[in-house]
Amino acid sequence: MRKLTKRINGTRRILVALAGLLMALGAALAAAPGAAAASDISAVANGLEKSPVYVDPAASGQLSSADADRLAQQIKDSGKPVFLAVLPADFPTTQEDFTALRAAVGDPGVYGVQRGDTFSVRADPSVLSRGEARNLQSLGDSAGLEAYVNAATRDANGTAPSSWGGAAADDGVPTGALVGLGAVAVAGGAGAYVLVKRSKRKKAEETRAALERLRVVVDEDITAFGEELERLDFHPGEKGATDAMREDYERALDSYESAKSIMASAQRPEDVKGVTQALEDGRYSLAVLAARREGRALPERRLPCFFDPRHGPSVADASWSPPGGPARDVPVCAADKARIDDGEDPAVRTVDTDQGRRPYYDAGPAYGPWAGGYFGGGILPGLLVGTMLGSMMASPAYAYSDPSMGGGDPSGSDFSSDDFGGGFGGGGDFGGGGGGDFGGGF
Repeated sequence: MRKLTKRINGTRRILVALAGLLMALGAALAAAPGAAAASDISAVANGLEKSPVYVDPAASGQLSSADADRLAQQIKDSGKPVFLAVLPADFPTTQEDFTALRAAVGDPGVYGVQRGDTFSVRADPSVLSRGEARNLQSLGDSAGLEAYVNAATRDANGTAPSSWGGAAADDGVPTGALVGLGAVAVAGGAGAYVLVKRSKRKKAEETRAALERLRVVVDEDITAFGEELERLDFHPGEKGATDAMREDYERALDSYESAKSIMASAQRPEDVKGVTQALEDGRYSLAVLAARREGRALPERRLPCFFDPRHGPSVADASWSPPGGPARDVPVCAADKARIDDGEDPAVRTVDTDQGRRPYYDAGPAYGPWAGGYFGGGILPGLLVGTMLGSMMASPAYAYSDPSMGGGDPSGSDFSSDDFGGGFGGGGDFGGGGGGDFGGGF
């Protein structure tokens, strides 16, 4: 009896020590730089990092614990990145809840949220198309959460997050194994934290380097636009100036200031897209102003010159093909059109690369956000077929990783907020179209 009591006490001390180790790990991670008290959204995200199904305590009446465990196991067995959160109807929400949740979880996937009686779905483009996500939302609305899980695990691409882990140990595992497992968990958790921090640091360094490379090109564009403003030499009070001219000039000045401001505060390469959009707007305003002053017909709103947006708005489309690539129609300025008509090469914008100066469309994916602001992500692949940038944009991986193409980084740090924007409520449409991307509410 005494030996048995001693063994029980010894086991109890081991378990207490194990609990202490795990608590110490939790405290260490909580005290790490950047740790903060969880918000409502981060509580949901933390739950989804541990299991594919999260049920808010206040929503337990909507999905029982047994059903939640069964659906979670079904998702784990499928190996697919399918998420489900069940929230109470009064769960506090904002207009960007899906964006915040996707960013906090950090894994590409299909995200379904049941908030009260409203069900919504958002999905990363690499995992599920918008149309398929809309169908999932309709299915979940009509047939319930199990139908959503069945269809999502069948149709989704990608793999489940490693953070979900495997099956729990049963009660027959010896105490020594539990202690060993606990030690591994502590060491593994600390190691994983270090790896995550290292990965994030490397990602941040790469982001800064990409932004600085873009900054050179964008600063050249901003400077060129400022010089255009000066060359125009328009004075609001000059003879013959009309209110319409003054408005054109004011819009051009606003675009110039906006471009400088956005670039000054840019933190990521995709922020550059806003700069080139502002410059494109400003150049069109200048073209309209010049036409008014000269008494010409106002120019049609067209894309900028494909070969160099600094040439201003295009005046026509011309057939052009890159070396070894197929021909396609691209928007061109008057000067480049004349060159092409005469059998000459257009004046192509070149940028610095590790291999020297090259046309921007053969300089790699770094210039995607820059070009996207001028031409819009949707038409770029067609314009760039046969070029290095076009080939990368045509691949699913780049379409997902380049923000100008409406995608996000597969790592989870650069997903498209256009796909995940919206709050948990209001019908769950995606961009106002009835579900699928992340532009609507839950």
